[in-house]
Amino acid sequence: MNMENELPKIDLPEDVLSGVLNDSTILDMYMNFPCRIKAEIFVLCKKGSIDASINLVDYHVEDNSFLIVLPGSILQVKKIEGEVEVYFAGFSSDFLKSVTPMKSLLDLSYSVRHNPVVSIKPEIADLTEEYFRLAAKTKESFPLNDRNITRHLYYSLVYALIPLYGKHKVDLEVLSTAERITQEFGQLVLDHYTKEKNVAFYATKLSITPAYLSTVVKQVTGKTCIEIISNMIIMDAKAQLKSTNLPVYQIADALNFDNVSFFGKFFKRHVGISPIEFRNSREEE
Repeated sequence: MNMENELPKIDLPEDVLSGVLNDSTILDMYMNFPCRIKAEIFVLCKKGSIDASINLVDYHVEDNSFLIVLPGSILQVKKIEGEVEVYFAGFSSDFLKSVTPMKSLLDLSYSVRHNPVVSIKPEIADLTEEYFRLAAKTKESFPLNDRNITRHLYYSLVYALIPLYGKHKVDLEVLSTAERITQEFGQLVLDHYTKEKNVAFYATKLSITPAYLSTVVKQVTGKTCIEIISNMIIMDAKAQLKSTNLPVYQIADALNFDNVSFFGKFFKRHVGISPIEFRNSREEE
C-alpha cells in the first residue's frame, strides 16, 4: 500500500508564515476538498464569516473570532460570506518539533481540540491584530532561519492565548465516561482510518469490548462506530477523487481496500454513485 496516496496534506515551506487576507482567494483553496493540516495555524477573523469543518465537526467563524488549527487536523472550508479580513500566523511541522512540550502548551492543545473557535472582545481582537502585524514585520526585518526568534514569536502568542482558551477549558472530571471514550475513539479514527475499519481494533486500543464501545458511541453521537469510520473513509475518498488524478485503484489501495471492486461498491453504497461518476460530476460535495 502506498501511504503517500492519502488525504492531501498541507504544510508550510518555512518555519513561520504570517500576514493578512483581504479576499477569499487562499481560503477558496480549501473549499473543494478537505485536507490534513501538518502545520499549526492561528487565525484571527476581524471581518467576514467563514463556515468550516475541523475533524468532521462544523464551526462558524465570524467577526472577532479566533481559531487555532492543530497539527494533524482535517480542515475543509464550506462557506465564505461578506468582506473578509483575516490575520494569520502558521508554524511548520518541522519547526514545531523544536518546541519544548511544556504542560501549558499541552493544556492549551487539549482545550483547542475541543473548542478550536472562541469569540473575543473587540479590544482583544485589536491587540491580537497588532501581534500578527508585528510578526510579519519581524519576519521582514530579521533572519527567521534563527529559530530562537521564531520560538519567541510562537511562545508569546501561545501564552497570550492560554487565558482566552482557558475560559473554555474542558474539565475531564465532569465528562462522563461515555463522552471520554467517544472523544478518544474519534481521535483514534482520525489516526488509523486508512488502515483499520474494524471496530474491534479501536475497542482493543481503548481496552474495552466492541459491544461496549458501540453502545457508548451511539449514545453520545447518535451514530454507530461503523458510520463514523465510514464517513472518514468516504470524505478522504472524495477528496482524492476531486483533488488528484490518481487512478481509482490507487485510491482504493491507499484506503486499504482489498480490491477496486470492493471499494467501488463501498463508495456507491454510501454516496449513491460510483467513484468515476463522482469524479466526473460538477458538484463538489
